Amino acid sequence: MTKKRRNNGRCKHGRGHVGIVRCTNCARCVPKDKAIKRFLIKNIVEQAAVRDMSEASAYEAYALPKLYIKMTYCISCGIHSKQVHGRSAVERRNRAPPQRFRPKRDDAKK
Repeated sequence: MTKKRRNNGRCKHGRGHVGIVRCTNCARCVPKDKAIKRFLIKNIVEQAAVRDMSEASAYEAYALPKLYIKMTYCISCGIHSKQVHGRSAVERRNRAPPQRFRPKRDDAKK
Protein backbone atom coordinates (compact mmCIF):
# COMPACT_ATOMS: atom_id res chain seq x y z
CA MET A 1 0.00 0.00 0.00
CA THR A 2 1.39 3.39 -0.93
CA LYS A 3 1.78 6.08 1.72
CA LYS A 4 0.40 9.55 1.07
CA ARG A 5 2.42 11.25 3.81
CA ARG A 6 5.73 10.47 5.50
CA ASN A 7 4.18 10.97 8.96
CA ASN A 8 0.72 9.58 8.11
CA GLY A 9 -0.78 12.98 8.96
CA ARG A 10 0.26 12.75 12.61
CA CYS A 11 3.10 13.80 14.92
CA LYS A 12 3.10 10.65 17.05
CA HIS A 13 6.67 9.37 16.39
CA GLY A 14 7.19 6.45 18.74
CA ARG A 15 4.20 6.95 21.01
CA GLY A 16 1.74 4.13 20.86
CA HIS A 17 -1.31 6.15 21.80
CA VAL A 18 -2.12 9.82 22.25
CA GLY A 19 -5.08 11.47 23.93
CA ILE A 20 -7.99 13.03 22.13
CA VAL A 21 -9.15 16.61 21.92
CA ARG A 22 -12.45 17.96 20.71
CA CYS A 23 -12.75 20.05 17.56
CA THR A 24 -13.75 23.60 18.46
CA ASN A 25 -16.12 23.81 15.53
CA CYS A 26 -17.93 20.47 15.35
CA ALA A 27 -16.86 18.69 18.61
CA ARG A 28 -15.43 15.71 16.75
CA CYS A 29 -12.89 13.60 18.68
CA VAL A 30 -9.47 14.10 17.08
CA PRO A 31 -6.09 12.70 18.18
CA LYS A 32 -4.16 15.53 19.84
CA ASP A 33 -1.19 15.15 17.51
CA LYS A 34 -3.37 15.21 14.39
CA ALA A 35 -5.52 18.21 15.33
CA ILE A 36 -4.84 21.59 13.72
CA LYS A 37 -3.95 23.96 16.55
CA ARG A 38 -4.22 27.76 16.29
CA PHE A 39 -4.12 30.55 18.86
CA LEU A 40 -6.88 33.14 18.60
CA ILE A 41 -5.81 36.42 20.19
CA LYS A 42 -8.46 39.07 20.55
CA ASN A 43 -9.30 41.97 22.82
CA ILE A 44 -11.63 41.34 25.75
CA VAL A 45 -13.51 44.56 24.92
CA GLU A 46 -14.85 45.11 21.40
CA GLN A 47 -13.23 47.84 19.32
CA ALA A 48 -16.15 50.28 19.66
CA ALA A 49 -15.89 50.40 23.45
CA VAL A 50 -12.08 50.67 23.70
CA ARG A 51 -12.08 54.47 23.36
CA ASP A 52 -14.83 54.87 25.97
CA MET A 53 -12.90 52.65 28.38
CA SER A 54 -9.63 54.56 27.87
CA GLU A 55 -11.37 57.91 28.49
CA ALA A 56 -13.07 56.63 31.65
CA SER A 57 -9.89 54.99 33.00
CA ALA A 58 -7.97 56.64 35.84
CA TYR A 59 -4.67 55.37 34.41
CA GLU A 60 -2.98 57.15 31.51
CA ALA A 61 -1.58 54.24 29.51
CA TYR A 62 -3.57 51.22 30.57
CA ALA A 63 -3.22 48.30 28.17
CA LEU A 64 -6.44 46.33 28.00
CA PRO A 65 -5.88 42.59 28.50
CA LYS A 66 -6.30 40.22 25.60
CA LEU A 67 -8.07 36.89 25.36
CA TYR A 68 -5.84 33.98 24.30
CA ILE A 69 -7.86 31.00 23.08
CA LYS A 70 -6.32 27.81 21.74
CA MET A 71 -8.50 26.59 18.90
CA THR A 72 -8.25 22.95 17.82
CA TYR A 73 -9.78 21.83 14.55
CA CYS A 74 -10.36 18.46 12.96
CA ILE A 75 -9.02 18.11 9.42
CA SER A 76 -12.43 18.68 7.83
CA CYS A 77 -13.12 21.91 9.73
CA GLY A 78 -9.54 23.11 9.26
CA ILE A 79 -9.86 22.81 5.49
CA HIS A 80 -13.36 24.29 5.47
CA SER A 81 -12.30 27.33 7.52
CA LYS A 82 -9.16 27.75 5.33
CA GLN A 83 -6.70 27.15 8.19
CA VAL A 84 -4.92 24.57 6.00
CA HIS A 85 -5.30 23.47 2.40
CA GLY A 86 -4.59 20.39 0.37
CA ARG A 87 -1.26 20.30 -1.43
CA SER A 88 -0.06 18.42 -4.48
CA ALA A 89 2.22 15.39 -4.15
CA VAL A 90 5.29 17.50 -4.96
CA GLU A 91 4.38 20.25 -2.49
CA ARG A 92 3.72 17.69 0.27
CA ARG A 93 7.44 16.87 0.28
CA ASN A 94 8.19 20.44 1.37
CA ARG A 95 8.38 20.20 5.17
CA ALA A 96 9.29 23.84 5.82
CA PRO A 97 6.68 25.81 7.80
CA PRO A 98 4.59 28.21 5.73
CA GLN A 99 5.62 31.83 5.58
CA ARG A 100 4.03 33.87 8.37
CA PHE A 101 1.58 36.59 7.48
CA ARG A 102 2.42 39.79 9.31
CA PRO A 103 0.11 42.75 8.63
CA LYS A 104 1.85 46.04 8.00
CA ARG A 105 1.63 48.50 10.88
CA ASP A 106 0.88 52.18 10.33
CA ASP A 107 3.34 53.39 12.98
CA ALA A 108 6.29 51.57 11.36
CA LYS A 109 9.39 53.62 10.54
CA LYS A 110 9.31 55.08 7.05
